[in-house]
Amino acid sequence: MNLIDPIIQFHSELQAIRRDIHAHPELNYEEQRTSDVVARKLGEWGIPVLRGMGVTGVVGIIRNGEGKRAIGLRADMDALPVQELNTFAHTSRHRGKMHACGHDGHTAMLLGAAHYLSQHRNFDGTVYVIFQPAEEGGRGAEKMIQDGLFDQCPMDAVFGMHNWPGIAVGAFGVTPGPMMASSNEFEVVIKGKAAHAAQPHKGIDPIMIAVQLAQSWQTIVSRNANPNDAAVLSITQIHAGSATNIIPDEAMLIGTVRTFTSTVLDLIEQRMRSIAEHTAAAFDATVDFTFHRNYPPLVNHPAETAFAADVLRGIVGDAQVDATVEPTMGAEDFAFMLQSKPGCYVFIGNGEGAHRDAGHGLGPCNLHNPSYDFNDELLPIGATYWVRLAEAYLQKN
Repeated sequence: MNLIDPIIQFHSELQAIRRDIHAHPELNYEEQRTSDVVARKLGEWGIPVLRGMGVTGVVGIIRNGEGKRAIGLRADMDALPVQELNTFAHTSRHRGKMHACGHDGHTAMLLGAAHYLSQHRNFDGTVYVIFQPAEEGGRGAEKMIQDGLFDQCPMDAVFGMHNWPGIAVGAFGVTPGPMMASSNEFEVVIKGKAAHAAQPHKGIDPIMIAVQLAQSWQTIVSRNANPNDAAVLSITQIHAGSATNIIPDEAMLIGTVRTFTSTVLDLIEQRMRSIAEHTAAAFDATVDFTFHRNYPPLVNHPAETAFAADVLRGIVGDAQVDATVEPTMGAEDFAFMLQSKPGCYVFIGNGEGAHRDAGHGLGPCNLHNPSYDFNDELLPIGATYWVRLAEAYLQKN
């Protein structure tokens, strides 16, 4: 690998930063300590800082030369409401909160890049280092945009990165077009008529209607959507009843829908609503159907994706860059930034978990798992990518 020597030499400090953040996780829009750490480090390195976009967001501004072009590099900072099972020295100090998705590592990698860029300004233009809050369900990217991110920090393109367990350390995955799915939630309340369980003819059974819906909805993906369009419709909760001898008044179904395009999502939502209303009507019941669109699909722009892949190949070699990696049905709010600006999102390999210190939990090192820990070997790799990406995008003439 062609890593940057000063970043390699800075590895121990980046590891200390990363582990300190891991030990003090903060949830959506609560990232005050984390943003203080980020802003303080940027200030120590002479980087002007903007604060307050997205409540706790931080943006560092690194300028050089007279160039008008600008690039944005984004890392997320928030943790998850997970009770950590690890017991190593940097385990979470806050019960029920954990960096189980590696945002501590994302923050440290971007800080490593900011440190190098502030000292070695081998570019012509502006680099915005964006430290975003509330990625985990809080729509922090959208909030930063609404608060003026792209107005106060005009940039030509924006790039993101996420660690990915299962991809080897030193390898990357990326693909043009859809990279991650939209994230959506539904809730349907079926309103029937309560009755004694021994006299079902005197009631309207919402549980039987729920069963019908659960089965019928599965035909939407298999019989209504184009087989070439990936989609997931998962019912994850069914709630009804309180006693063995009572047919309840209501039943509730809750779940998620994931798609790579808004067209497929529109189809699924419309068909779910129609099937729910007509099935309930067939049983003389009614429904309240609610569909929440959380995050849109994350769609990489082709030119920026090809550009990022070339930068990656220069760092880790052709064989270590999968430029057609399989998209995932997971979701990411960096999608909002890619709706506003051209750019690309890549996966950086986090390995299989062998890196974890003694005292790690017995579970796998998967994202959102209480035994997860970010792989500190990635720190100089990810920081090098950010630097080489910015330098290549803002090349000096």
